Amino acid sequence: MTIAPIFLRKLREMEPDSDFTSPKYGNTITSSSGAVYFCKKTTAASEQFTGEAESLRLMYDAAPGLCPKLFACGDDEESGETYFISEYLRLGHGLSDTAANTLAKRMAEELHKGTSETRKFGFGCPSYCGATRLNHGWFDTWEECYSSMIKELLDHLRDKSASRYSETLDLGEKLRERVIPALLNPLEIQPSLLHGDLWSGNVGVDTGTDEPVIFDPASFYGHNEADLAITRMFGGFPNTFYETYHEHFPKSQPEEQYQLRTELYEVFHYLNHTVLFGSGYEGQAQRLMKNLLKSVDPLQ
Repeated sequence: MTIAPIFLRKLREMEPDSDFTSPKYGNTITSSSGAVYFCKKTTAASEQFTGEAESLRLMYDAAPGLCPKLFACGDDEESGETYFISEYLRLGHGLSDTAANTLAKRMAEELHKGTSETRKFGFGCPSYCGATRLNHGWFDTWEECYSSMIKELLDHLRDKSASRYSETLDLGEKLRERVIPALLNPLEIQPSLLHGDLWSGNVGVDTGTDEPVIFDPASFYGHNEADLAITRMFGGFPNTFYETYHEHFPKSQPEEQYQLRTELYEVFHYLNHTVLFGSGYEGQAQRLMKNLLKSVDPLQ
């Protein structure tokens, strides 16, 4: 398969004495040195590439080897395309207890200990959770940051059909007004670097090393517990993952509100799935929001 000129230029900068080949299908390019690269380019989704690249760069700096290493990402003036080049890893899916425990320990001790230079919450550029664009920006408190993230999803639903999603929009605004302050204002936490979309489909095991790898991030700096929420939603993570994680990164205080916070963070992903896939996930988002609104009344 003919290799795009932008990839050849960048790879030859990295490996001047190597030759490169690519299969007929797929996004991999193999060097005569034995290295394999994951390469993609676009004229339409440049901002999405940039967000993924910045996420990988920060994650790899915090926890080397826990995610693929980014080599290059940028805009090519000659072709008008945005390119992305990272390490290619051969991954198997399905976490054994051993791999899950390793992942939990590395997230707790390395990834989630990575914090923003400004000590603020949010992110310096837009990132994409699935196909949903999140503007981010920087916030002094996690309460403000998370409320803004929920507002963006509500705005997406409002743009799709304010009448169709009227009940969900109403519940979402009440969540922002009552639940988010009640549960997040009491927290005394530092911003943690998060993967942002850590469901089982974005986790694998390197077939060469048996080490866990996470990929396709939608990073931002937030409450570390928020990264655990989606792991509980679609399966794939054994109970030992959470036990090991909290051995190395204890639950935030007030600990008795841990389950409520988990449900609050799940709301984000159910709302996002409603944005992406429609009403199949809306009922679950509504159920969680109604339960949370009832649960926080005594806290008001």
